Amino acid sequence: MKQVVIRIVCCISIILIVVASGCIAPPKENATASKTGSTAGGNPLLPETTKTPSYVTEVTPFVTTTPTSGYLTIAPTPIPQDKYCRIYSITNTFAYNKTAVSFDLQYPPMYINYTVKPSNVTYYQSYTSKITDQADQVVKIDKYSPISWFEVTVRSKSNPTEIYLQDGFGTQKYTTYLNRTLKIVKRDNMQIEFYGNNITATASVWVKPEGNFNDTTQFNMTTDCAYFAANPRDSLGHLTPTLTPTPTWTKV
Repeated sequence: MKQVVIRIVCCISIILIVVASGCIAPPKENATASKTGSTAGGNPLLPETTKTPSYVTEVTPFVTTTPTSGYLTIAPTPIPQDKYCRIYSITNTFAYNKTAVSFDLQYPPMYINYTVKPSNVTYYQSYTSKITDQADQVVKIDKYSPISWFEVTVRSKSNPTEIYLQDGFGTQKYTTYLNRTLKIVKRDNMQIEFYGNNITATASVWVKPEGNFNDTTQFNMTTDCAYFAANPRDSLGHLTPTLTPTPTWTKV
């Protein structure tokens, strides 16, 4: 009788264990591991690849200029209307002689560019050396001649005493720059004078065609015109050869 009871208890225990195991839900599969497993060998540690949304289209990027030092520098495109055309030029060896021309400047500014070849003087100068028992020294000095000068004067033609600009080359009165660009911003009927001595000079006068000429087609924008800086710099060097002159002036 006792053995029967033990068997019944064992059967009931087995039935309870089976029923209990059937009530436990199986573990859920990791969604991330499932997705990445097919593309990364089943490694659940790899991140999921984000897909591009369907409402955008992948395109090739535009090529842009690489900025320097964090700043993007874009050179402005020159405007043809900002070109100045040469309306007069002269090359002359001056010996206290003067040349004058006039122009009615309606649309300033006007630029006058010149380059000069002054005369030099050479002389020798002696001096006493500060070194004991050393003889007097003689040095050769080569410099611009004090009587070599060039002057540009711009004045009102109707009122000659009103001078808008007077400048040039010369050790006694002006600078020693061999190449200069002068700027006139006054609107008037101008008289421009070139004056000098013991010097060879080439000078050119430039204005904008539009506003100063009714017919601007007479100018070749490629060969007769150029751009000028707003504030031209002086130079100790020589200019490139001046363009062939096409005067449109009235001699005075």
